[in-house]
Amino acid sequence: MLSESTRQRVDRELAKYPADQRQSAIIAALSIVQQERGWISPESERELADYIGMPPIAVHEVVTFYNMFNTQPVGRFKLNVCTNLPCQLGGGVQALKYLSDKLGVGVGETTADGLFTLQQTECLGACGDAPVALVNDRRMCSTMSAEKIDALLDELRAQAGGGQ
Repeated sequence: MLSESTRQRVDRELAKYPADQRQSAIIAALSIVQQERGWISPESERELADYIGMPPIAVHEVVTFYNMFNTQPVGRFKLNVCTNLPCQLGGGVQALKYLSDKLGVGVGETTADGLFTLQQTECLGACGDAPVALVNDRRMCSTMSAEKIDALLDELRAQAGGGQ
């Protein structure tokens, strides 16, 4: 069931569109649900479909089209590393492998402590800053050398330990 807070936030998004175009708020609504729950379950898809008034399959199509939506539980910190050609040429594949080795997980996996999920992603639109990583779909990290990756992991672990 959508929480009151989530319904209020979704309502603010819905208010931006004419009543007959409520489906236009679906990406924002899905983002809100994911922020609250960490991922978009099939039940969440159905709840949003009912709430917005659109077919459940239409919501599912949006969820599965965009790689920013998690269709299974992820760690507290989702690390997306771009491996498209510009990032690949700038060391994206090496950064992804370094993270994989450092965390002890493969792409698409979550560390045993539930802290990190490692994912490969398509272009993040910062080709000049390759290799690029994105933390929790919100924080862009550029020119990710081994030293920067180590510092990022230390920072995130400290943040998790501090209860932030």
